[in-house]
Amino acid sequence: MVRNGRVIQARTCAGALALVALPLWSGTCLAQSAAATDPVLREKIDAQGRRIDEMRSRMAEQLAQLEQMKRELAVQERQYNDLRQAVGIGALEQARGGSAALADPRAQADPAQETPSAPPPGAPSPGAAAPVVATQPVGRRPEQDERPPEVAPIFDQPGVLTPRGRLIVEPSYQYGYSSSDRVALVGYTVIPAILIGLVDVRQVKTTTQTGAVAFRYGLTNRMEVEVRIPYVDTHTDTISREIFTGTAQDRLFTTSGKGLGDIEATLRYQINDGGADKPYYIGWFRAKSRTGRDPFEVTSDCVTRCVENLTGTGLPLRNPTGSGFYSAQLGVTWLYPSDPVVFFGNLSYLHNFERKNVSRNVLAAGKQFLGDIKAGDIADISIGMGLSLNEKASISIGYDQAFVARTTQNGHPLAASARSTLGSLLIGGSYRFNDKETLNVTLGVGITRDTPDTTVTVRLPITL
Repeated sequence: MVRNGRVIQARTCAGALALVALPLWSGTCLAQSAAATDPVLREKIDAQGRRIDEMRSRMAEQLAQLEQMKRELAVQERQYNDLRQAVGIGALEQARGGSAALADPRAQADPAQETPSAPPPGAPSPGAAAPVVATQPVGRRPEQDERPPEVAPIFDQPGVLTPRGRLIVEPSYQYGYSSSDRVALVGYTVIPAILIGLVDVRQVKTTTQTGAVAFRYGLTNRMEVEVRIPYVDTHTDTISREIFTGTAQDRLFTTSGKGLGDIEATLRYQINDGGADKPYYIGWFRAKSRTGRDPFEVTSDCVTRCVENLTGTGLPLRNPTGSGFYSAQLGVTWLYPSDPVVFFGNLSYLHNFERKNVSRNVLAAGKQFLGDIKAGDIADISIGMGLSLNEKASISIGYDQAFVARTTQNGHPLAASARSTLGSLLIGGSYRFNDKETLNVTLGVGITRDTPDTTVTVRLPITL
């Protein structure tokens, strides 16, 4: 307070505060007096003050260097993100939240606009007080950016290509079961509801096991070739009862067959680059041989009464392991990533080449000449979706439908052949053990009567 030109210091504390402050003030005065009288003590105090000033100055320099490094890192991250956006390989990760710019909003600011001045000695840096946010991409990028996203394969035409120079060996096992009922009327009717002849009632149960090994090799990042070698083991039980033959018991006719199946080779080519919200298109061509035992090489039972007054079944005595026809199949696979789901499908057409001068062996009847036989062509369409549960597991669900044309003999459709529609509901799962081994399991359920009731396929691709 100023009064009459004289500065008067106001007392801020009561008598108790004065009693506490008096010893401190007295000690300070004594220390200053001792320092003034003792030059050694004063030199120590000055040296200590200089060290404190040097430490403050050094800390300020380090904080300034840290701020400069943070600005340079922000510039490099922005340039890196611009480069990824320019080549179009980071759009999918940005959509999934894996971009550092989305995880840390401060990275979106322009580093050139942030020009903080160096803090004074002893003052804390504003940048140093801000917490450091650790960003980490969600999910895992594929090893090759040009590859489509991997999903659990449930169709026979997988759309993920093999990288260049890499070999994948895929052993697989497939179990299929089907059953059907058949009623055959062999004879003629005199009046309605009266039959003269045979009524053949049959129930057919077929089990097919196929073990195969496939080799896939990446010719380029856009092209791969695959060779598949199957081994087939089939077993068929036919339960029949022929009415009006003097027997009331069911007859069981069992046949089986095992051996090498039809070897096939496939060539796939990735047509476009694709990306996030952009479909991938993979064209492929498959050629199938007839290395397996075909239906015309096995001997069939007689169709009518032939041996010991027994009625023949007309069925082959040994099951074939191949189709008996050379085939060529052309198709296209598409994948459309829409995070977190990947939609995919196939469209293909299979052509069976005609066989000339075909004949078959019939028990007790010898060789029968059939002429020129051509199996019906097959048009196939399938669609599905895959969902990645985490970095290792994924599930897929899809539907496959095939349209089979009639079989022809000498250029004319067979009387007993008809167009067929095969529909299957497919559910698959995939689990990646490591970077080289993945387990794929697919369950197929027949929708139409001509489709196998149940099909289970297990695959284990191994990258060498």
